[in-house]
Amino acid sequence: MSDNIVGIEYNRVTNTSSTDFPGHQASGDFSWDIEKFKQNFDIDIKYLTERTANFDLVHIDTSIANAFRRIMIAEVPSVAAEAVYMFMNTSVIQDEVLAHRIGLIPLKVDPDLLSWVDKTQDENNRYTEDNTIVLSLDVVCTKNPNAPKNSTNAKELYRNSHVYASDLKFEPHGSQLEKFKNNPVVPADPNILLAKLRPGQEISLRAHCILGIGSDHAKFSPVATASYRLMPVIDIREPITGALAVNFQKCFPPGVIGINDQGEAYVQDARKDTVSREVLRHEEFDGKVKLGRKRDHFIFNVESTGAMSPEEIFFKSVRVLKNKVEYLRNCPIGQ
Repeated sequence: MSDNIVGIEYNRVTNTSSTDFPGHQASGDFSWDIEKFKQNFDIDIKYLTERTANFDLVHIDTSIANAFRRIMIAEVPSVAAEAVYMFMNTSVIQDEVLAHRIGLIPLKVDPDLLSWVDKTQDENNRYTEDNTIVLSLDVVCTKNPNAPKNSTNAKELYRNSHVYASDLKFEPHGSQLEKFKNNPVVPADPNILLAKLRPGQEISLRAHCILGIGSDHAKFSPVATASYRLMPVIDIREPITGALAVNFQKCFPPGVIGINDQGEAYVQDARKDTVSREVLRHEEFDGKVKLGRKRDHFIFNVESTGAMSPEEIFFKSVRVLKNKVEYLRNCPIGQ
């Protein structure tokens, strides 16, 4: 296999060493050429939904791909509850536990519409309409006079017996009514259960939501997960036919290996392979197949919490990385 392939063997992984210079290998001309990079680099979007994105970054160094992953998790800003002011809480859930649950609720808010909170300011002047969104929660549980007879369902016996994220209401201040007119602030998942109440119990609070990043607290991370894996490589060295081809096909997940009309096995879609190495356990395939991974082909999977779309999260990670590069370029140590 070439220098660009990480070898996968029965009990070890080979060709994992790298150099101090990204994208360089032991052989060939790897001097930096922006035009060559533009020609070789590729982004292949496999599927894109409201919450999930799956795409390939091809011909890019590991350091850059991993930077995107880390930035999406820890440095793309989003909005979450930072301070919760309790006026009344007679539920069985303690104040700090309830505040923690509210803080972890993903909010559908465009982070570009808010400015950062100045932590050096006094707390009385720290939160303004430009950097803070206020959510209110006022719920009182009462008996339902029209409840069905012999019912044991709390939702039928009582009113407001279950407090959900949808019960959090946006309280616009100042220019926020106009600013969020087309994009009202709502929880990304309205059916998140916050508390259960019984008649006479009440919750009244205000939550101040601000900008933050995942490296400060996980509640600010806009992704549920952001990961990548290297593209699998399956190199069939000798023809595999007949019953042996059927057994060979069973060593891989469905859709990875196909069998043509001549009964010969071929690689149908290596992307679906999980590199389980099952095929290497069978002696009949010794020397007939070589497994590996492409070290410059990254399969990304990004799952959003719902605060923003996965493509927006990736675009913002590119912007953050670009700002980091500009800072290094302009700071004295880089000149």
